[in-house]
Amino acid sequence: MRPGRLKSGRLLALGMASVTDPAGLITLADQCVKCGLCLPHCPTYRLDSHEAESPRGRIALAAALAAGEIPASPEVDRHLDHCLGCLRCQQVCPAGVDYAGIIDGVRHQQRQRRATTPGIRAIEALCARPAALDLALGLYRTAFRAIPGRFRRLPRPPAARSLPAADDAETAVFVGCVAKRYENPTRAALIALCQAAGVKLAMPRTQTCCGALHHHGGNPEAAEALAQRNRQAFDPHATVLTLASGCHAALADALAPGVRVVDALRFLADRLDHLRFAPATGRVALHLPCTQRLSPDSVAALRSLLLAVPDLDLIELPDTGCCGAAGSHMLSFADRAASLRAPLLDTLHKSGADTLISANIGCRMHLDQATGVTVMHPIDFLAQQLT
Repeated sequence: MRPGRLKSGRLLALGMASVTDPAGLITLADQCVKCGLCLPHCPTYRLDSHEAESPRGRIALAAALAAGEIPASPEVDRHLDHCLGCLRCQQVCPAGVDYAGIIDGVRHQQRQRRATTPGIRAIEALCARPAALDLALGLYRTAFRAIPGRFRRLPRPPAARSLPAADDAETAVFVGCVAKRYENPTRAALIALCQAAGVKLAMPRTQTCCGALHHHGGNPEAAEALAQRNRQAFDPHATVLTLASGCHAALADALAPGVRVVDALRFLADRLDHLRFAPATGRVALHLPCTQRLSPDSVAALRSLLLAVPDLDLIELPDTGCCGAAGSHMLSFADRAASLRAPLLDTLHKSGADTLISANIGCRMHLDQATGVTVMHPIDFLAQQLT
C-alpha cells in the first residue's frame, strides 16, 4: 500500500476523518520536526527555491490554515496546488511524517471552501466514466491533425481495437480511465506475454477509474464510489494485474482483501522461465516514475525482465526529479510541468536512446509531447521482443 494511504473501504470513516477537521490536520502537521531534510528531494522546491514550495512550507501552511492563524488566499492555495504528490519527501523523512495524509486533507478542505475549476470538474467527470472518456478521446484522435498545436495537450491516442479476453479466467486486467484508450496496445502486448506464459486474462466490463485522481484532488466521496464499483467488478477474480504504476496503490486499497493486486511486471517476472526474447537493436532508455519508485518490488521485477532480453543496450536515466506529469498537473500547470520535465528530456537526449520506456501512463504522455524518440510501456517493448 502506498505510504500514508488507508484501505479504501475505511477511507471515509478513518482515512479522511483525521484530516478533514482542523484538529486532526494539526495533529498530523505537528509530526514535522522542521529539519529540512526533505527540501533537496522536493521537485517544486528545487524549481522555485521558495520555502512555501517545499514540503516543510506546505505543512506549515496547512497547519496555519487549520489553526486559523492565516486566512485562505489565492497565494496560499497556489503553493498548495503546486504540490505534485510524488511523496519523495515522505520517503526520506526521518520523523515519519504522513505527508500524503496532510496534502490529501488540506486539498479536501480547499475543495470545501472554493469552487472547483470547470476543467478539473470535466476531467474528474470523464475519468469516472471511462466509456465516455474513450469516446471523447476517439473524437480527439480523429480531429487531432486539424487542432492547433497549442491546444494539443495530449498526444494522439491510438486506434481502438477489441482484445481477446477470457471472462472466466482467474486473473483479470485493470483497464482504468484514460488508459482505456491510450493503453489499448499495451493490454494487447500483455495478453501476448501472458499467453506465452500459459495464462489467460479477463477484462471485466464494469470496472472503472481507480479514483486516485479524485482522492488526491480532495474528493474522497467520489473516490470511494469508484472503489466500490471496482470491488464488485473484480470480486470473481483471484488476481488483478495493473499496468499503470500510478493506479496500483489506489486499486490495491480498493479491492476486497481476498483479491491480489499484482503489478503486471512482477507477474511476468515470476514467469520469466516461460518467456523467450529476440536480441534487441538500438538503445533503450529506462525512466523510473515516482509512482514506481515507491514500489521497489516493481523496479526489481522490471530490471530482471529487461536483463532477459539478449543484446539489450539499456541506459537507466538518472533521477532528475518528478517529470511534472503528476496526474492532472500537466494540464492545470502546463508551464511548470514543462520546466520540471526539461532536466529529464536533457538526459534522455544526451543518452542517445531511440526508445524510452516508462511504466506510468501520465509520464509517457507528458514525455511523448516533447521528444522525438519512441515512448512506450515496458510491456510493449517486451512483447515486441517476444519470440
